[in-house]
Amino acid sequence: MKNGLRSVCITSRVGFRFAWKMVKETTYYDILGVKTSCTNDELKKAYRKLALKYHPDKNPNEGERFKQISQAYEVLSNPDKRRIYDQGGEQALKEGGGAGGFSSPMDLFDMFFGGGFSGGRRRGRERRGKDVIHQLSVTLEELYRGAVRKLALQKNVICDKCEGRGGKKGAVQTCPTCRGTGMQVQIQQLAPGMIQQIQTVCSECRGQREIIDPKDRCKICQGRKTVRDRKILEVHVDKGMSDGQKITFSGEGDQEPELEPGDLIIVLDEKEHDVFKRSGNDLVLRLNIELVEALCGFQKVIRTLDDRDIVITVLPGEVTKHGEVKCVLNEGMPMYKNPFEKGQLIIQFLVNFPNRIPPEVIPALENCLPSRPRVEIPELAEECLLMDLDPEQENRRRRPPGPAYEEDDEHPGMNRVQCATG
Repeated sequence: MKNGLRSVCITSRVGFRFAWKMVKETTYYDILGVKTSCTNDELKKAYRKLALKYHPDKNPNEGERFKQISQAYEVLSNPDKRRIYDQGGEQALKEGGGAGGFSSPMDLFDMFFGGGFSGGRRRGRERRGKDVIHQLSVTLEELYRGAVRKLALQKNVICDKCEGRGGKKGAVQTCPTCRGTGMQVQIQQLAPGMIQQIQTVCSECRGQREIIDPKDRCKICQGRKTVRDRKILEVHVDKGMSDGQKITFSGEGDQEPELEPGDLIIVLDEKEHDVFKRSGNDLVLRLNIELVEALCGFQKVIRTLDDRDIVITVLPGEVTKHGEVKCVLNEGMPMYKNPFEKGQLIIQFLVNFPNRIPPEVIPALENCLPSRPRVEIPELAEECLLMDLDPEQENRRRRPPGPAYEEDDEHPGMNRVQCATG
């Protein structure tokens, strides 16, 4: 094929003849998904949608597709190149029809979007929207086993109807009241030679710096340029993640016109567990045992966070003291990104002492225990009575009284008494 023409051989019973048939090339139109009769506005809309979708920052594997989209738009958006392409296709452009090489896809993108998306990583980062932070409550079991949570979120997305303009083309105007600053300054005279300057949000544009005539506003977004959209995200909680750890979804924050969307940041919030307490990669368990178990040995079954049963044993003859701490290796939390390695399970034993012992069993009990020390009581010693003590009540009793002039907690509105000196 050359210059949009191809040779077609037509045969008949009498003989044969040659005819030239015009075949129009439409590859560039097909790439952008538009008709050959499309307007410049339709071209821009198609390019905007596809360029954002296949930009390498969002789809690293679609670099070639992004290049084709940019090349097609550059040709069709130029009246002279489009005329040559319509007449002779891509070959006509290559044969001196004014192609002169194509621009860089990134440069074309930055020219079109004002450098708000890429334009080099540095410029793009300067023109990013705000990040959105969301807290996600997770159980200790989910942090131990790993989990996938579905999260439904509402976020701002650019209105498709007006393409983020807020209304008809040319409807957006700089606010005349604040002159595009979004703020108003009021000056009040307090006294001769003394003024007060007050800065407030512009009442006309409400800080938006722009105004749109109500009759020209977009019917979908009502001039706000964005609409609320519901999106469901899958949050992967990996084994060993910790309280306060962040999971980032790049570009999933609120959208704003001419800005690259910020990130959605999920912050994990660990719920308190009834049995275990986490300490780094270790798990801490406070285990109550009876006095007979502390003195004579015991076995205990512990249900782990992944629903396994492990057994710990203290042999008869080993005495477990109240508050004593022991550990089980490799039964703590999985280590983040190395889940086959685990911390320790730290166990603190709390001995339950009986409130009273029947007097008749005390002799037998004494025979089983080490002898008590002998105590010599002096002849003139005075015998005292032991009383129960409430620690909280004792702390309140010992609390020093406040200054005499301090406000009464029960009457916070009372005036303080001041002494006048003469």
